[in-house]
Amino acid sequence: MNKTTEKIRVSASFEPLHLKFKFDAGTSRGVLQEKHNYLLRIRSDTYPGLVGIGEAGPLVGLSLDDRKDFRACLQQVCDGLQGVAFSTDPDMILKEVAALVLEGLPSIRFALETALLDLIHGGRRRIFPNRFFDNQVPIPINGLVWMGEVEFMERQIEEKLAAGFSCIKMKIGAIDFDTEYHLLKKVRKRYRKEEITLRVDANGAFSPEDALTKLEKLSALDLHSIEQPIGQGQWEEMAKLCAHSPVPIALDEELIGIFDEAEKSKLLANVMPAFIILKPTLLGGIYETTTWIRLAEEKGIGWWMTSALESNVGLNAIAQFTATFESEMPQGLGTGQLYHNNIDSPLLVRAGYLWYDAEKRWANIPGGEIN
Repeated sequence: MNKTTEKIRVSASFEPLHLKFKFDAGTSRGVLQEKHNYLLRIRSDTYPGLVGIGEAGPLVGLSLDDRKDFRACLQQVCDGLQGVAFSTDPDMILKEVAALVLEGLPSIRFALETALLDLIHGGRRRIFPNRFFDNQVPIPINGLVWMGEVEFMERQIEEKLAAGFSCIKMKIGAIDFDTEYHLLKKVRKRYRKEEITLRVDANGAFSPEDALTKLEKLSALDLHSIEQPIGQGQWEEMAKLCAHSPVPIALDEELIGIFDEAEKSKLLANVMPAFIILKPTLLGGIYETTTWIRLAEEKGIGWWMTSALESNVGLNAIAQFTATFESEMPQGLGTGQLYHNNIDSPLLVRAGYLWYDAEKRWANIPGGEIN
């Protein structure tokens, strides 16, 4: 039988993955010390002895599936998958998952997509044919500076510069704006924009009333972009900012919860941001993210991919997905270094790039060593 038309019947199970941060990770929604994710395992008699793994991990206070009964929802999905037949064609898998799993469970959609893709490609954490995994071509990434006290943020900046990052992204909104401005100014005094690219992520911290004033001040620092200056859902105000801001604006949280293609297109056409930020875990997986990319490119809107605090399993899948495109834009894929107890993997961050070291093995995966 032709592999592209063959159907496989699957079974599913999951394991909890409790990740512990190396530091108090400050966000606009509070400080994170741990992250509760799940590894979804897919098996099929068609591929005896192989296991496909995907990762589901809602973000507290942000994901549509940040809910107390998430584990019960995941169990219900696994129960419902027993004996379900999926295509072995990657494009068809993405469509089948989108039709099967509710829109309100975006991280489970992502986990199921990537677990199935992993399985049909040999159960070795290869999600797609791609130059990152297959040819060890690295992906440029930004160095992320988390919110916190001034000394903590300054130390992070110095560490990123010393590590060779040429693109630094700083989360702002946790402390006084003027203090954050002067932190950025210190970097810009040392490095021209041709040497160090500066991005900031406001996570909706500005009000519509003061946003433009702050953006005008920030423009003196030759920033590459600012993510989500005001809170999501304010399309009219965001459109005005995008039209008048001297700093290019990127939409992030604004994309969450929009699954209808016409609504996606309407948002982009009405707001016309310079960029969109794509987090497959939050957007509903690879299928939905690919739609966002197509619509953005049709309108001349740039994009880059960002992980959403996944372990190395989810990060690897997002990196391989990213590598199927020809983008040279630094991506937000540096989160593999956040945790004390991350899964051992071939992923490596070096000199501002994410690498896949084929000499290293996957290990320390909850539920036992596999493949």
